[in-house]
Amino acid sequence: MQFYHNNLSLLLLEHYINQTLKNNLLLYIMEEKIIRSYSNSESSLDGRTISGYAIRFDEESQNLGFYETIARGAVTDEIIKNSDVFARMDHRDDVVLARSRYGEGSLSLELREDGLFYSFECPNTIWGDELLEHIKRGEISTSSFAFSLPNTDECQRWYKDNDGRLCRTIYHIERLYDVSPVFEPAYLTTSCSARSKEAEDALKEIEAQEEVAKREAEEERIRVINEKLDEKLKEFYKNISL
Repeated sequence: MQFYHNNLSLLLLEHYINQTLKNNLLLYIMEEKIIRSYSNSESSLDGRTISGYAIRFDEESQNLGFYETIARGAVTDEIIKNSDVFARMDHRDDVVLARSRYGEGSLSLELREDGLFYSFECPNTIWGDELLEHIKRGEISTSSFAFSLPNTDECQRWYKDNDGRLCRTIYHIERLYDVSPVFEPAYLTTSCSARSKEAEDALKEIEAQEEVAKREAEEERIRVINEKLDEKLKEFYKNISL
């Protein structure tokens, strides 16, 4: 009996450890995923075909605590071919409408000059029919997309614009996760605290750089003044000696 209890305890402990690791891994993955929607990323309907822009290049986002722009070229055909992208309803993991598995499947992803365009035939399912009804009634009219960035400094640039606003331009997206017709535009990351910390860190770095530049400018101004004073003093003593 004692042997049975010991084995049961070990099995429960092993299950707990595995589940904890799994949950932590899922949390880590979710924290890397970013969800965005822009004002011109509408969904439209033609028969049972749903289409729209998932991404609009060079268009500024709403205020996220900062302003974000995805540059033209941030998404390439290679990225699409390396991504397993789902069309979901309102980013719900349990509602799959179409899929582009490494560039092939029922979800069409097309790179255009002004953004990433998607289209798919709405499936003959409860969720497919519900989505069609929501779009017909005007309750869903916007598209949103989920993506992640590579862990490199070159993929993005943080800066302050002429109005003093904190801005970020994304130059390279590593992976696409899903495109979704949504009820409301999604402008938040799945981990708001992580996003806020990144923005705060970027702001601190920018302000530190501004402080260094300000100090160097002041030192240069003082150096120029001192040089002029030295020249005047030299000229003064030269005139006295004459």
